[in-house]
Amino acid sequence: MKQPKAVWAVAFTSMIAFMGIGLVSPILPAITEELGATTTQTSLLFTSYLVITGVAMFFTSFISSRIGARKTLMIGLAIIVVSSFGAGASGSIEGIIAFRAVWGLGNAMFISTALSTIISESTGNPSAAIILYEAALGLGLAIGPLVGGLLGSVAWQAPFFGTSVLMTLGFILLATMMRGSGAGNEPTHIGAPFKALANPALLVMALVAFFYNVGFFVIMSFTAYPLHFTAMGIGLVFTGWGVGLALTSVFGAPLLTRRFKRTTVLIGTLALLSLTMVAFALLVDSPRALVVMMVVAGLELGIMNTVLTEVVMEATDLPRSVASSSYSGIRFLGGAVAPPVAAALAAAFTMAIPYFMGAASVLLAAALLFSFKHLLSHAERHEATPVDEALLEAEAIGVGDS
Repeated sequence: MKQPKAVWAVAFTSMIAFMGIGLVSPILPAITEELGATTTQTSLLFTSYLVITGVAMFFTSFISSRIGARKTLMIGLAIIVVSSFGAGASGSIEGIIAFRAVWGLGNAMFISTALSTIISESTGNPSAAIILYEAALGLGLAIGPLVGGLLGSVAWQAPFFGTSVLMTLGFILLATMMRGSGAGNEPTHIGAPFKALANPALLVMALVAFFYNVGFFVIMSFTAYPLHFTAMGIGLVFTGWGVGLALTSVFGAPLLTRRFKRTTVLIGTLALLSLTMVAFALLVDSPRALVVMMVVAGLELGIMNTVLTEVVMEATDLPRSVASSSYSGIRFLGGAVAPPVAAALAAAFTMAIPYFMGAASVLLAAALLFSFKHLLSHAERHEATPVDEALLEAEAIGVGDS
C-alpha cells in the first residue's frame, strides 16, 4: 500500500480504462435492436477495438521510450476521451465500430505503458506491482458493466459519454499527480517487440495468452445474448464476474503461487476454466446457471491474469516495456478473434458452440504451456509479496484455518 502518488494515479486511471472494455457488454442487445444491427456487427465493437489495440501494442514501447511514459499515457487518455464521445454521438453501427477502433489505439498507448510504469515506479518487488495492476484490471471489469448497465438503462449512448467523462477525470488526475516525463530508459528500437518474440519463453507465453484470451472474450463478448436480461441485469451479472476476478487477482493468485509453481497454477487453472466453459455450453439455456458460471469463471480468470502477467514479466531478461508490448499485442489479437467467430458459430449452429470453441482454445493453451514449461524456469521462483506476508500472518494466528 505504500506506493508513490504516481503509481496510485496510474492504477486508478487504469481501472477507468479497463471499465471501457466491459462497458459495452450490457448494451450489446440494445444496440443490436435499436440500430438494426446483426449480432456479428455488434461483435465488431469488440473486434475493431481489440485488433487496433493488439497491433498498436507492438509500438508503444518505441513511443514511450522517446516521449516518456507520462506523455504516452496522457496521449492515450486523450484519444480515448475523444473516441468514446464520438461513439456515443454516432448514429450508425459502422460509426461506432470506427470510433471503437480509434479507442483501441488510445487503449494500447495507455494500458501497455501503464503496466511497465507501475512496475518501474512502485516500491517493493515486481509481483506486488503486478498484483496492484491486476487489481485495477479486475475492479475496472467489475465496475464497467455496472456503469454500462445503469447508463444503458437510460440510453445506449450514455455509457460512451460516461466513459468520456471518466477518462477526462483520469487525464486530469495524471496531469496533477504524475510529475516528470517518466523517461530515462534507452530509446527502444521500433522492431524490438517483434524481435523479442524470437525469445522462446516469451513466444510460448504470448501464444498461451492468445489462446487463453479467445476463451476470455467468448465469455465477455457473447454471454450477454443467452442471458436474455435487461441492460441493468446484464451489468449486475458482469459486475459479479468482475468482483470475483478482482478478489482472486489480489488474494487467490498469491496464495496459490506461494504453495505451487507458477506454471502448475496456470496449467491447473486453464484446465478448470476449460471445464467451466463446457458447463457454459451445456447449461446455455438456463440463465440462472449462466449467472453462477459467470462468477465461477471470474474467480478463475483473476488467478490466470495475475500469474500469467507475473510469468511474462519474469520469464526473460528483456526490458519490461518491450516484453509487455510483445506479449500484450499477441494477447489482444487473441481477444479480437473471439467475438466475431463466436457470433458466427452461434448464428450457424447453436448458442452452445461458441463456448465449446472457447473451451478447446483454453485447453490448447494448457497443453502448450505443459509442453514448454521447461522454458519458463526463470519465472518459477517466487518472492513473498506484501499480500503473501499478510496471509502468512493471518494463518499464524488461526485466521487461515477458519
